[in-house]
Amino acid sequence: MGACPPSSKVVKQAIQWLLRLRESGHAPALRLQCEQWRNADQAHEVAWQRVVSLHQDLDLRAIAGANVALQTLETSQRRLHRRQALKLLGGVALVGSAAWLGKDLQALSSWTSDYATGTGERRRIPLPDGSLLQLNTRSAVDLAFDERQRLIHLRQGELMLTCNAAQGPMLIRTRDTLLEGFDAQVVVRQDADCTRISVSRGQVALHRPGDAALHWIAAGQAWRVDAQGPHLLQQQAMDANAWTEGLIVTRDMRLDAFLAEVARYRHGYLGCSDDVADLRLSGVFRLEDTDKLLQLLPQTLPVLIRQRTRWWVRLERLA
Repeated sequence: MGACPPSSKVVKQAIQWLLRLRESGHAPALRLQCEQWRNADQAHEVAWQRVVSLHQDLDLRAIAGANVALQTLETSQRRLHRRQALKLLGGVALVGSAAWLGKDLQALSSWTSDYATGTGERRRIPLPDGSLLQLNTRSAVDLAFDERQRLIHLRQGELMLTCNAAQGPMLIRTRDTLLEGFDAQVVVRQDADCTRISVSRGQVALHRPGDAALHWIAAGQAWRVDAQGPHLLQQQAMDANAWTEGLIVTRDMRLDAFLAEVARYRHGYLGCSDDVADLRLSGVFRLEDTDKLLQLLPQTLPVLIRQRTRWWVRLERLA
């Protein structure tokens, strides 16, 4: 079954541990005590992961005044409900940050999810039935595992699921569709206007609400599900599985689409001028350092990098 939401008391304890570790410089003895607290109860670990994820997504260390919000949470005499804590943290972040932070605040839905990742983070999660769930950057899922079903609800972002067939069908629900697989490996991505599905092993059944037809996605196929329905994609400009290895692999991909993909793994604004948006690139790019990745582009494309701050980067045509 999915992890139970932690109580406000446990969430407050997790915030206190985070503050103590930061103030001590992550002293080994204190870090060990924190690990013992996390291991003592599943609710402790769930609360810890959500507090750390929220901390990373807001980039609190770079936002003036955000630490004051954490200190307020720590010293408050009343228990803070989760929504109150989010309102306080979000309010301080919006006051003390630039406009680009609005995009990153979308990740706050991870606060109420069973598992989530922050910006640039990827996670591998072994499931109780032996299946493997992997989450890409800025992703959030809920699990519903019981004697009747095995269901993963993708709330945002992207996942790869390697199914264990022995336990019966595995279900993946997104905003646009319900997927069913037995012995398969599938990548599912929920964008603002569609859900993308790519199957690399086995086959997956696609159910769409209100549609009596059942579509089967075979290994090697990629589909898009949007308001017009499911569509088989004939070509893909990017390897759908590469992110699990920390890579972006492109094939004749537009520069503006490539930059939009890289932007998922970093904070701030990343874009390009209209006169270079249609430039094409193919290659293998490593994600662990997106600044270094961007420095490679002027070596193969007629562009220059204009950087106003750490969080504002734009590519323009080389004069």
